[in-house]
Amino acid sequence: MSTYISMLRGINVGAQKTIRMADLTRLYQALDLAAVKTYVQSGNVVFESAEPDAGRLGAAIEAQIERTFGFKVSVFLRTPADFESLIAGNPFLAERKEDPTRLHVTFLYGPVGEAEISRLERPKTDADEFVAGTKEIYLFCPNGYGRTKLSNGYFEKILGLPATTRNWNSVLALYKLTGED
Repeated sequence: MSTYISMLRGINVGAQKTIRMADLTRLYQALDLAAVKTYVQSGNVVFESAEPDAGRLGAAIEAQIERTFGFKVSVFLRTPADFESLIAGNPFLAERKEDPTRLHVTFLYGPVGEAEISRLERPKTDADEFVAGTKEIYLFCPNGYGRTKLSNGYFEKILGLPATTRNWNSVLALYKLTGED
């Protein structure tokens, strides 16, 4: 069995796309996923699966959510090793030691290349910064994520694929839930 971390895009934000975590847990268990644990109300789930293909597993979860709840949701899957690498590689902590409460990670639905990354520009009127990887973007938002122009929508529009963002505390908590820390 392999451990996965899944993050759902855009659930429980406002009145649309509402999923109770107990219902989400049952949905994952109905897909024969084991050791299912949720974290906060924004669709973060840590679980184990015998399925080695993350793409097939993510598609199965997305399809089951649509059948059960009647709406589409992008599911972002990562492994504990992925999280370990991104935690160790955060340039805003490793190199600059910025305040972790001002750090976020935007997870991309799939990998992007240098051509796509080169189209990203830091807003000229903003103090916010980002460093892009192939499947995630590190954010430093000194005035808070709620004020940044570097939102999911910004990255989705330029990169052409879904994105979802988690604050640094959530990233650390999700990794801890895997038991790998």
